[in-house]
Amino acid sequence: MIPWLTGSPRFPPVESALADPPGLLAAGGELAPEWLLAAYRQGIFPWYSAGEPILWWSPDPRLVLVPSRMKISRSLGRTLRQHRFEIRFDTAFSDVVAACAAPREPGGGTWITEEIQAAYRRMHELGHAHSVEAWCDGELVGGLYGIGLGRAFFGESMFSRRSDASKVALAHLARYLASRNFAVIDCQMTTTHLLSLGAFEIARAEFRAGLEVWTREGDGPGRWPPDAGRGLF
Repeated sequence: MIPWLTGSPRFPPVESALADPPGLLAAGGELAPEWLLAAYRQGIFPWYSAGEPILWWSPDPRLVLVPSRMKISRSLGRTLRQHRFEIRFDTAFSDVVAACAAPREPGGGTWITEEIQAAYRRMHELGHAHSVEAWCDGELVGGLYGIGLGRAFFGESMFSRRSDASKVALAHLARYLASRNFAVIDCQMTTTHLLSLGAFEIARAEFRAGLEVWTREGDGPGRWPPDAGRGLF
């Protein structure tokens, strides 16, 4: 049994999250900025499907990527040097989120509901949520979005309509965050794809302790320069 959240954004200790399903912590609450900010600072994120209540998660272990240690394969390095894509930051946030929300297969569903999209658009307006976009011939062909708090970036989702587009966006994000002394990119759930890019698992307690420091350091909220990815590769 998990607690039902109401009132102010107060979450139970992350150590009380269920082992099955892994990391499920609580239900209810809101997707208002104060709830989302309180959640991310504690290593908690919302993830649920349409028709379900808001569900909050804190898995153990946690998959993270140190920005300066992202692995660039030989083929990805070649793509980066060829500059096939124009990389922009924070110029098409809503379009990136909508693309990430599109079903990956015909008839498939998505966890990025209209409610989620509206909540993260509001976070973008407040300078907390950011997009990295890959463009080709004036068309948005890939990208990702997430939340930046202090020296921590919490990745939410990515999409790709051209080969390597999302990987190129992630590589530019990692290089940009490294230049700003970010400590971590939170990848949330473990996948073989992210492991191949240099992500690794750490204990939830270690991640939580890191957030206590990282989210209180660095710059405050604000839009990232659209051309911040220029000259990184």
